[in-house]
Amino acid sequence: MVEILRTLRNVLLRWWSDFTLQTKLMAVATLVVSLVMSGLTFWAVNTIQYDARLNDTRFGSDLGLLLAVNAAPLLAEDNKSELARFSHRFYSSTASIRYMLYADPDGNIFFGIPFSDSEVQNSLTIKRRIQLPDDFSERSDLPMVRQHLTPDGEVTDVFVPLVYEGQYLGVLAIGTNPNPTAVASSHLTRDVTTAVFVSIWVMVILGAVFNALTITKPIKELLVGVQNIAKGNFKQRVDLPLGGEFLALMSSFNEMAEKLERYEEQNIEELTAEKAKLDTLVSTIADGAILLDTDFQVVLANRTARRIFGWENQTLEGENVLYAFPAAVQAELTRPLYQLVRGELKEEAEFTITLKEPTQRTIRILLNNVLDSARENVKGIALTVQDITREAELNEAKSQFISNVSHELRTPLFNIKSFIETLYEYGDALEPEQQRDFLETANRETDRLTRLVNDVLDLSRLESSRTYTLDAVDLNQTIEQTLRTYQLNAKDKGITLIQDVQANIPAVLGHYDLLVQVFANLVGNAMKFTSSGGEVAIRAYLLDECDVDHQSQRVRIEVSDTGIGIDPEDQEAVFERFFRVENRVHTLEGTGLGLSIVRNIVHDKHHSQVNIISEVGVGTTFWFDLLVFQDQTDLLIESEEMLQENTAIAS
Repeated sequence: MVEILRTLRNVLLRWWSDFTLQTKLMAVATLVVSLVMSGLTFWAVNTIQYDARLNDTRFGSDLGLLLAVNAAPLLAEDNKSELARFSHRFYSSTASIRYMLYADPDGNIFFGIPFSDSEVQNSLTIKRRIQLPDDFSERSDLPMVRQHLTPDGEVTDVFVPLVYEGQYLGVLAIGTNPNPTAVASSHLTRDVTTAVFVSIWVMVILGAVFNALTITKPIKELLVGVQNIAKGNFKQRVDLPLGGEFLALMSSFNEMAEKLERYEEQNIEELTAEKAKLDTLVSTIADGAILLDTDFQVVLANRTARRIFGWENQTLEGENVLYAFPAAVQAELTRPLYQLVRGELKEEAEFTITLKEPTQRTIRILLNNVLDSARENVKGIALTVQDITREAELNEAKSQFISNVSHELRTPLFNIKSFIETLYEYGDALEPEQQRDFLETANRETDRLTRLVNDVLDLSRLESSRTYTLDAVDLNQTIEQTLRTYQLNAKDKGITLIQDVQANIPAVLGHYDLLVQVFANLVGNAMKFTSSGGEVAIRAYLLDECDVDHQSQRVRIEVSDTGIGIDPEDQEAVFERFFRVENRVHTLEGTGLGLSIVRNIVHDKHHSQVNIISEVGVGTTFWFDLLVFQDQTDLLIESEEMLQENTAIAS
């Protein structure tokens, strides 16, 4: 039973919660009105009933007193026959009397109408008596009245003491029927009140059911449908009501949802294709691209950004980018990112950061906020990441080059100007030998300026689009010319120049002037870092014929020295422009362009590869291969294949 009541309570609560606030207020107002009306009606019924009872009481009291006055003398004379006839006549003539009972002073009933004496007391019944208060005989002028219900209706009981000449003879009890008009009016009022109360609540319940079926339920279904449509669920449909004003509205809603669903199906493929294009474009651009939401969670990170930050094997979407960034980037970008989200930074911000991991590199990061269509609220942050390691290295090298060139230019120009001014002002006072020394010094400084300018011009010329025709070159001739050039300089420094060329070596495919320049730069560098007593050697010998790819024969050329050597960490960079190993040994000779010129000539013009073998304190060897000259049309292709092979060997 308890479970049934609990279930019923839950059903009623759920049913009540489904109503709108307006419906609930109407129900409460109806309840208040019905209770007030019912209360007033019941109050009126009670008032009428009270007045009716009061009238019945007065009527019964008067009637009892009248009977007592006539019955007391007969009872005093013990004339019960006359008393019975009188009582019968009175009972018959008065329709409102229900019964009449006479009892002795002890309360024992000895006569009653419509009860006979034999009915009052016989062998089969219990002796009946009236139980009255002890002081009842003393209130002869004030009958005792009560009302009670019987199976035949309500009865007013009146108990009147029978007193004659001061002697208490017994009690007269009569029962009177209530006023039928008052009873009928009271019953009518009660029935009307009940009918009104029930009618009001029947109307309320019917109205609530009608409201729930025709108004509340359709509105709730329509609200749920609109919410689902707003969330992108275009498959949402609402049930149509049986009729009424909502039928057209809900039909229009279903039609709108159907059109939106068709529109979504038609455009989803195009959107997918456009997204794929955009993803492909973003993933293939040279710069790194990262898109964040306002919580710094990664929405998109292209391949370049993943490579720069070492995220290749990580799933970043939905993760906070600040935890994924390297420590240097995190420290630099945390505050600007928060400022962008709060709208404190209106313009793009640029940061240059040097990373140590996963590899040493320099990056440039551009921050831009992504605004909504009204360009008021920040919807996300776009990061553009550029790897400017090469640019930074070039800028550093250029700065160093400018510094080197400035020094190289300033020193010889100052020396030339000083000696020429001295000759100009004191030429007559100087000895001829001093004049020759001054002129010789000025000449050497002029040569130094010439070399600097020539190096810059050579590099610019080699990097231009000019093409060079390769032909047969005699290595003996180029090597001898180079060694003759440096013979005097080597003698002054105490360095031995060695020419070790294989006998009967064939001519190679190359450009004579460019190869002379290569030998000159390599020998010049070797002599620069070789101390007195050391050796600088040029070797050339024919390699064994390659029998795998049937390539042409090649000649290997080596330029070695017994100088200071090159650190392993510098061997990768010696061929870069403006890089100077001599900076690490505290010299300022050279421009840092010699080996860059060598690499350009050997690699770009002769399709070969310059290699280096060096050990600090032992010496350095540069070597490269050239094809033997042949009168074939595919020599260029073979030289390119040789370049690829040499590149693989070097790596």
